[in-house]
Amino acid sequence: MGQGKPQMSAEQRMQAFLSKDAKTTGQGLKVDSYNTQTQPIGPGQRRLLHELTVSVLWPHRDHDLDLFLSLGKGYLATDEIGRPVGSAMYFAMGDDFAMLGMMVTAPRLQAQGAGRWLLQSIMRDCAGRDLRLSATLSGYRLYEAAGFTPVGIIRQQQGIARTPAAPAAPPGLEIRPLGRGDEPALRDLDTAAYGAERTHAFDLLLPLSTGTAALRGGVLRGFALTRRFGRGAVIGPVVAEDDDMAMQLVAPLIRPGTFMRLDTPVDSERFVGFLTAAGMVAFDTVTEMRIGPHRRAVSGSITYGLTSQTLG
Repeated sequence: MGQGKPQMSAEQRMQAFLSKDAKTTGQGLKVDSYNTQTQPIGPGQRRLLHELTVSVLWPHRDHDLDLFLSLGKGYLATDEIGRPVGSAMYFAMGDDFAMLGMMVTAPRLQAQGAGRWLLQSIMRDCAGRDLRLSATLSGYRLYEAAGFTPVGIIRQQQGIARTPAAPAAPPGLEIRPLGRGDEPALRDLDTAAYGAERTHAFDLLLPLSTGTAALRGGVLRGFALTRRFGRGAVIGPVVAEDDDMAMQLVAPLIRPGTFMRLDTPVDSERFVGFLTAAGMVAFDTVTEMRIGPHRRAVSGSITYGLTSQTLG
């Protein structure tokens, strides 16, 4: 038997993806029978972006989109009569890393190349940066073709919350509400767990959030934040050393009777079982993918809950 065709490396896939020209017309793309045009995305495009997210059944409200639009850059594509057909954004974290997100294509055009065109655009804008994204099942093959490598599964747990049953706090662990004086240590802890510094993101997130802190010997070793999101609240980010600490941090933030959500990249039956018992049941999964090294910490204080699938 002859040898099969050699597989391309992630770098080769990315270069081939970026060199493939779409059927463009000036600053636009020919999609089916439509000529589309792109514009930089910003606060003025919130209404159109909301139309897109509604079309794919995403739960985002105006306040969620305002946060993303204030943190990221990207493009919105519209057709000849001004209807939104697609979006893609990137969120720079430090000088050499970016999250990609808010990549939405109108359902009627998802097989017409608009998503590929927008992804190419933001990847070119992010040249030289390590990249990470959360891939839905429908987008996985596109991102794989673009050179992204799978990292692991992110579990979306959500539902009407019930009173949680957290384990007893281990000896020497103090759980208390976050205070203003915790902010510098919290930012340092998040940078180590996340794998990049996201100063601007926390400048906007912290005023919108409340949270809990875990301390040993007076030193911050974990934290959890919660804020409004969608039709209820989201818990995240959550950074903890182990399941016990994560559950101790999350339990005080769960509000019975409220629709709540937590997205976790941790493969822990015990932690997921705790969330399920508290009413946040398995709803969906996405695949975390990357270009560049895997930056997220895998030991010590690690990420138990994402800020969001868009921001990581």
